[in-house]
Formats: sequence, C-alpha cells, structure tokens
Amino acid sequence: MIGISVGAAQAETRVIAVLGDSLTQGYGLHVDQGLVPKLERWLADRGADVRLINAGVSGDTTAGGAARIEWTLTPAVDGLIVSLGANDMLRGIAPEIARQNLAAVLSAAKGHGVETMLIGFPAPGNYGAEYKSAFDKAYETLAEEFDAVFLKDLLAPLRSADGPISDYLQDDRLHPNPDGVDLIVAGLGPVVLELLAQIRY
Repeated sequence: MIGISVGAAQAETRVIAVLGDSLTQGYGLHVDQGLVPKLERWLADRGADVRLINAGVSGDTTAGGAARIEWTLTPAVDGLIVSLGANDMLRGIAPEIARQNLAAVLSAAKGHGVETMLIGFPAPGNYGAEYKSAFDKAYETLAEEFDAVFLKDLLAPLRSADGPISDYLQDDRLHPNPDGVDLIVAGLGPVVLELLAQIRY
C-alpha cells in the first residue's frame, strides 16, 4: 500500500497559476529569463514536481486580476500565487478598492478549493503615511483572513542586495533584469515550497 500511494503522488504534477502583472509576465526579458520560468526551474532543482502557469499581464491592476480570475482557475490548477497591486499604487488607486479586488481573487480561489499565496508590495510614501499604512496592512489582513501563504515584499531582495539597486534593473529602472530576477526567485522560492506543502495529493 505504501509503495502504491507514493508512486501515485510522484506521478501527479502540481499546477500553480501565477496571477500578476508585468513582473510576472517577464516584461523586457527573453521568455526563459522571466520570473515564472526561473521560479519553475528553481523549484524543480529542489525536487518539486510542479508546473507553473504564467498568468501575468503587463500593466494589470487588482481589478484586472479580479476580472480574469475565474478563467484562470481551470480544473487543472491546484495552487494560486497572487502578485498584484504595484500598478494600483502607481495610479494612486484607493487601498480599499485594491483590497476588495484582492479579496475577490482569494475568495474565488477558496471557492474552487485552490490553495493560495499572496505577495505584498509595500506602498511608496509619496501618497502619504495614511495611504501607505492602509495599503500595506491590506495584504497582511487578507493573507490572514483567507489563510494564504504570505510574502510581505516581492522586491525586498533587490533592496538588500550588494551594490546599487540599478544593477538589478532594466534601463526603465522599474523592471528587474535577469540578475534581479535571480535574486527575487531566491527569496520567493522557499515561500512557494510552503504553498506546495499545503497542496494535498
């Protein structure tokens, strides 16, 4: 019995959709150098039997994610990584609106029985302390409310890296270059392993 159950588990590849914006899509990078392909290779190198679906759309906001979540959650999807909100902040969208959209995404995933991971994007200070506090807190409270695996800041590895952050960005100074993606994946990968551990075979 043990041998049969282990064999069945090993034969079943987990499928995780990564719902995001240009950072997820791999803007400005060769297809093999983007976040999703590199993350998939990182996970495979550590023995994870997983396939990632790149559901990143350049320029997307939380509203866009909420609008397309139902067709992203196909029957094949076992897990969902939500990486949205950076464009909301750039446009000054109200934190409560972004929170409602992210809640709709996480609620849809819960309705499909899909395990979730939520990635935060700390807001800049140019809209004021109140805006920043509300936006930052939204991610933390949503992760707790929906029992989602939580990564506080996707881009933290770039800010803590050796040398200036510009060394890890493309010429637009917004999107990571291949070296920057490597740093992000190194910080993101272990948390995705936590998500995988929650997905039952």
